[in-house]
Amino acid sequence: MNEDRDRRISIVELEDEMKRSYMDYSMSVIVSRALPDVRDGLKPVHRRILYSMYEQGLGYNRPYKKSASVVGDVLGKYHPHGDSAVYDAMVRMAQDFSLLHPLVDGQGNFGSLDGDPAAAYRYTEARMSRIGGEMLADIDRETVDFVPNFDDRLTEPRVLPSAIPNLLVNGSSGIAVGMATNIPPHNLREIVAACCAIIDDPDLPDQRLLDIVHGPDFPIGGVIMGRQGVRDAYLTGKGRIVVRARTSREETNRGKSAIVVEDLPYQVNKSKLISGIADLVKQKRIRGITDIRDESDREGMRIVIELRRDVVPEVVLNQLYKHTAMESSFGANMLALVGNQPRRLTLRQMLDLFLEHRHEVVLRRTRYDLEKAQARAHILEGLLAALDVIDDVIAAIRSSRDREEANAALMEDFDFSEAQAKAILEMRLHRLTSLEAEELSGELSELKVQISELERLVASRDARMELVARELREVADTYGRERRTGIDLHPPGSLTVEDLIPDDRMVIMVSYSGYIKRLALDTYRSQHRGGRGISGASTRDEDQLDQIFVSSNHSYILFFTNLGRCHWLKVYRIPEAGRSSRGKAVVNLIELQPDERPVAHVCVKDFDHRYVLMASDRGRIKKTPLSAYSHPRRDGIWAIRLEGEAELVGARLTDGASEVMLAKRSGLANRFSELEVRPQGRHTMGVAGIRTPDDDRVVSMVVLDESSTILTISKGGYGKRTAVGEYRSTHRGGKGIINMRCTKRTGPVIKVMAVRDTDDIILVSATGMVIRVPAEQIRIIGRSTQGVRLMNLPEGDCVVDAARIPEEEDRENGLDD
Repeated sequence: MNEDRDRRISIVELEDEMKRSYMDYSMSVIVSRALPDVRDGLKPVHRRILYSMYEQGLGYNRPYKKSASVVGDVLGKYHPHGDSAVYDAMVRMAQDFSLLHPLVDGQGNFGSLDGDPAAAYRYTEARMSRIGGEMLADIDRETVDFVPNFDDRLTEPRVLPSAIPNLLVNGSSGIAVGMATNIPPHNLREIVAACCAIIDDPDLPDQRLLDIVHGPDFPIGGVIMGRQGVRDAYLTGKGRIVVRARTSREETNRGKSAIVVEDLPYQVNKSKLISGIADLVKQKRIRGITDIRDESDREGMRIVIELRRDVVPEVVLNQLYKHTAMESSFGANMLALVGNQPRRLTLRQMLDLFLEHRHEVVLRRTRYDLEKAQARAHILEGLLAALDVIDDVIAAIRSSRDREEANAALMEDFDFSEAQAKAILEMRLHRLTSLEAEELSGELSELKVQISELERLVASRDARMELVARELREVADTYGRERRTGIDLHPPGSLTVEDLIPDDRMVIMVSYSGYIKRLALDTYRSQHRGGRGISGASTRDEDQLDQIFVSSNHSYILFFTNLGRCHWLKVYRIPEAGRSSRGKAVVNLIELQPDERPVAHVCVKDFDHRYVLMASDRGRIKKTPLSAYSHPRRDGIWAIRLEGEAELVGARLTDGASEVMLAKRSGLANRFSELEVRPQGRHTMGVAGIRTPDDDRVVSMVVLDESSTILTISKGGYGKRTAVGEYRSTHRGGKGIINMRCTKRTGPVIKVMAVRDTDDIILVSATGMVIRVPAEQIRIIGRSTQGVRLMNLPEGDCVVDAARIPEEEDRENGLDD
């Protein structure tokens, strides 16, 4: 006994046993559960469900039957796993939002696009759909192999004949051990057209194939963004396909704009999408949405997203694409079983393998039909031969003692085969009439024609492939329909938020304590000089407006701070606000250090070969190539090195050889050539531009233009224009000449700029009052004058900044302030 037991014990390494057992398990999962067969596109459970319905006679033209009976039949005969696994698989086969062509026709609650689960199988009914029946067409004609079921009591098909290219038409997804498949559904007409094209030209180039199959066709529509992901999937078997919801624009009864979502990307849960959008609106990550309604019905999907009147719908839509599942990626991984081995396949390989399967089905079916036709023709030949000698045949039969002796007599005396003799013995007496003889003769003639055609098919592969193509076209004509999924040839990401924002001219206001906002330029209508203006911004008592300038939405603003650093910001990223709004803190838009605030700016669209000219309030001036500021970091980069408590007062773009003027608060100004300022790096101090006593400061730096005039504005709301020629050119480092005669009434100079007659001037007061004045209404007078009143200020208020609104030609030439 001990010796027998020892013989049954074998010593193995644990590591080897674990590897072997795990490989057996993984292959079992891969082959028997998770991956579809490339020939019929079905996993075992789906194949067994359809075959069980076929056996029960649940065709599309038969009454529905309880789903529980189908599930029970599948479990008891073919699939010994959980009932939920079988029912869940059957439910998906009946959902028109999961499969492009459902293979099961369900009656009852089979789930919804909102993620609602199907009712229990005792409540629902099912049968095969009409196209589902095509999957089993000719299965009774020995077209596929049958294998024993799990307990060897019955047999089941190894694969279905599949008259449709189901794997590509309905797609498949599944997770195996160490691998997964995710094959998108496709349009039946396109796939059939591709199959026929390959049959007509086996050497068809892949590019021609991609011209026929445009891309996946998802059951619920959507729009594929670009073809690169599709191309990757078709040529390599793996690709990332970006799909967006299909939308349209409508105007509501209340005059608001609305985005209407007409369909969604594949496998997106509608109710979760709506709740997700609502959460983003609450979190203020998406602004401008006032209401979301689901108006979907049996006619189709309809999600209405109402917008505020002042928002750009395209911008909101782009934000929805970015932050929600309205734009999703389908990771195509075209993995399927080929000869029970998992393989990643290209589109061409999948089509070739399906066509080879259909060829095999047609060949086996033809052979089966040929054998049946030949057997029947053989019988008919015997019957007709017997009718020619019917009296002798009857006599031979009557003289025989039993059936066996009669059968032998017919074979021996008349040279009939055993099958013919048996048919003669079973022939009814009414077949002896002349009319029956003619019918038998006609049937034999038809059979000979049929046999000739079948023999031709068996002998010629080309003939069989022509038949395959013809049958596929019939399937496409019967079940094909137009594409539901559109294709946008523009690649994903080609449309940015900036692309959707008009490049309008905007007024940007910055307060001394660091609040910023932008307003449409037409907010401020032109007034006559001396007016009171309108409210431009709401400021706190301890705050006042510090900068105001005009730029376009697509421009970059280079902010230069009091610490000598430079920060980047796109104009459209500044929140647009109303006239009375204070705006948003600059620290929320750019990363400023403690006690750092913007004090000067430059607006550019391109970082070309120009220069940035900067000046400090202590009279220093510096010139640096613009390209040096083209790659700032998030926390900014050094722009200029400041000494002591000096601050920037201006930064302008120049060509490197302009005439420059530095103007002081006291009313003096110094004009000199920019050529006297050599280019320097970013973190340098610059050179002396004008001498500045301790009690005086530089307020403006002006790049001169002979076609312009010099506008000088004082704190008390006075201003004047002076011809550029009145300012003689000196050298940098001088103390300056008189620019404006400052008195107690005018107050000190706060701004000097070069303007043209066609320009408008915007002035802003410390309390936020704004006035827009045409430059031509400001009188041109000499340097040593006080000027005229430009803005009528209430007691205690003063002008803090001004901006030039240039004409269109100036803006296009980069002369915008």
